[in-house]
Amino acid sequence: MPFPEGRKPKIRFLFSRAARPRRLRGVPVEISIIVPVFNEAANVQPLARETAAALAQERRAFELVFVDDGSADATWTEIGAARQRDPRVRGLRHAHNAGQSAALWTGLQATTGPIIATLDGDLQNDPADLPQLLAGLDQADFVAGVRLHRQDSWLRRFSSRLARRARRTCLGVDFQDTGCGLRVFKRSALTGIFGFNGLHRFLPVLVHGAGARIVEMPVHHRPRQAGVSKYGVWNRLGRGLLDLLAIAWYQKRRLRPIPFTTTE
Repeated sequence: MPFPEGRKPKIRFLFSRAARPRRLRGVPVEISIIVPVFNEAANVQPLARETAAALAQERRAFELVFVDDGSADATWTEIGAARQRDPRVRGLRHAHNAGQSAALWTGLQATTGPIIATLDGDLQNDPADLPQLLAGLDQADFVAGVRLHRQDSWLRRFSSRLARRARRTCLGVDFQDTGCGLRVFKRSALTGIFGFNGLHRFLPVLVHGAGARIVEMPVHHRPRQAGVSKYGVWNRLGRGLLDLLAIAWYQKRRLRPIPFTTTE
């Protein structure tokens, strides 16, 4: 997982850009791929190359948007170098570290593609899985990746199993792997979704609660080759439990569409 939560970023200027549809060579962007990164300099350009190769047969215009969450290494420089090689690459940079949810929210607000994909920036997600997830949108609004053969420690896998049981008990829904960063979904599925620290963990739960159709698909998971993980078991446990209770309250209280008639 990319990085822990921090302070709220100063990103107001990004929101004004989101209203203007993005275009590449005069063609509207149809797929926006968002990659939050924090101190992942060695992984930026390999990820850009692999994503371009994975979507070489994709006819729709796409952009690859790296959201640099205030990295202290050469991540921002590498994003610029990747953009020089491929104009479909774009970078957004937080003024300071604010966390994965904030980076994801920035990416969502600063893009306009009607289809959104997300990847973790550590190269453990395989961009080669993107075509099958995109194809899954023919039957769903949200396609969530499931890491069947996780390349993580036994302790992290065990904690994920416990988290799944807790979600099933508290929320009444059972998704196999809400921690997988590899997802593809329609922007319309985000209707009513709000930004908060923890969004990246609960996005499938929230869009499902709003009525979106969700499909889960198996995806590859690779060992980390460069950089270091910013998450451990213990710096997720307490925060995750608090978020779980908050989401359980919200799911019970949220207003859902109600059929109505009109005089017209």
